[in-house]
Amino acid sequence: MKLLVLFSLLLLIPFSSLYSTTLAQAPVAAPSKPIVQALSQSPSSSDTSDSSPDDLIRILRKAKSFNILIRLMKTTQLINQLDAQLITIKSGGLTIFAPDDSSFSNLKVGFLNSLADNQKIELLQFHVLPTYVSSSNFDSLSNPVRTLAGDNPDRLQLNVTAYGNNVNISTGVVNATITGVIYSDKVLAIYHVDKVLLPLDFFKPKPPAPAPSPSIAPKTDNDNSSADDSLGTSKDSSGAWSLTSSLGTTLVSLGFSLVALVIISS
Repeated sequence: MKLLVLFSLLLLIPFSSLYSTTLAQAPVAAPSKPIVQALSQSPSSSDTSDSSPDDLIRILRKAKSFNILIRLMKTTQLINQLDAQLITIKSGGLTIFAPDDSSFSNLKVGFLNSLADNQKIELLQFHVLPTYVSSSNFDSLSNPVRTLAGDNPDRLQLNVTAYGNNVNISTGVVNATITGVIYSDKVLAIYHVDKVLLPLDFFKPKPPAPAPSPSIAPKTDNDNSSADDSLGTSKDSSGAWSLTSSLGTTLVSLGFSLVALVIISS
């Protein structure tokens, strides 16, 4: 009997060892991969990791080729207004269309110098929208689009059309295209455009100035004295004629009287 129990135990030892080895060699489940992959940065966007939305000049300098735009923003002092808006803004944001140096070079020679100071400010304001527009929301804009220069369609017409990834801007004078993103966050967006956006009002013929109304020159003292002299002369002449006429009548009457006396005496 003891031998039978001992024999049964010896048979169970190999099976228990085999079971333990099988459990120890069971593979560990691999971690599941994430379903959504991280979006890559747009190749047209500049690296803005060390840029801040309250320093437009630093952003444009880092993007390069925007020296003329930077100079105009400084000389017109528009940069101070935009920086202040970005610091104090609570909603809406700003969208800037930035032409590069080559775009300004393609303008007619002397065009910028021919503009008055207020026109230069209006030209730059025409490139700024008083709201933030992401690159995917241009098709939601209503034309004509309002700019910092105003929304008068007769003077400041700005129409934006988006077809897929292409965004075109028309002013009635030029047709420009957005060629890339310079900077973008939740408040500020700066887009590179291939042409300077020229307002239609800058090229409308100006109405001629009204002709001045004819003015009557006041009479001078000489004119008055001449008139008085003329009037006095007329009066004197009239008086002299009256005296001569009266004297002639008297002499004629006297002559008739003498003839009458001679006839009576005869």
